[in-house]
Amino acid sequence: MENLVGASVTPLLLTFNEAPNIGRTLESVRWAARVVVLDSGSTDETEAICRSFPNVDWRDRAFDCHRNQWHHGVHSTGIDTDFVLALDADMVVSSAFPEELVSRFLSGNFAGGWIPFRYSIFGRILAGSIYPTQLRLFKPSLVQITQNGHTQEFSSSGPLYHFKACLIHDDRKSLERWVTSQLAYSALEAKHIQSGKSSRLWNRLRCIGVTPMIAGVVAYFRAGGPFLGIAAVRYAYERTLYECLLVIRLFSKYLEKQ
Repeated sequence: MENLVGASVTPLLLTFNEAPNIGRTLESVRWAARVVVLDSGSTDETEAICRSFPNVDWRDRAFDCHRNQWHHGVHSTGIDTDFVLALDADMVVSSAFPEELVSRFLSGNFAGGWIPFRYSIFGRILAGSIYPTQLRLFKPSLVQITQNGHTQEFSSSGPLYHFKACLIHDDRKSLERWVTSQLAYSALEAKHIQSGKSSRLWNRLRCIGVTPMIAGVVAYFRAGGPFLGIAAVRYAYERTLYECLLVIRLFSKYLEKQ
């Protein structure tokens, strides 16, 4: 099975100072014949950890935006397998994924696959999250990569499969690094909202400032509420904090114009 999966799928990872996470992610894709890691200038132990895995092909490129970084990784690193599995460095591939890939996906005429996420807080798997199912497996020749807001979006014109097997989001970087990332993401998202190109109801709610409370409550109960204890509470605060930062940015821009 590993030979078939490894010959059909190339995992592609983007990294920047991911030493707390990258080892677990790479361990979960040992089945791959080749894993492309596209780094954007890491100064920690990320490169050393990656190079300790014999199936890793280390590449580097200066970061400009998520869309361009992913486009370079997909189309300019010599990937020649039928499919690319696009992973962030804090995403662990579940053991059930390669099994479903062989038994259900590869035998069909699919252009890619939607993959659900399970969210983990320091190894504690939550009951659910507000993290959406995403297209993360795709044929390189058919994928379209865009960026609307703080990160990339993958889409494909061909028939798509819906996986039951999941990816596990488990980010264990420091709180200081996490907050720094949220500040950057909220700035990009605010710019997108203010451009007027998004008509999503959620973004309209952000503009009137009610999303932090809604996001916190929804995240808490989706995570498992009182049954998951402090892990669910922390996840709720994470989502609330991000929405607070974003709303503060939107309100500040509004007030600056008055």
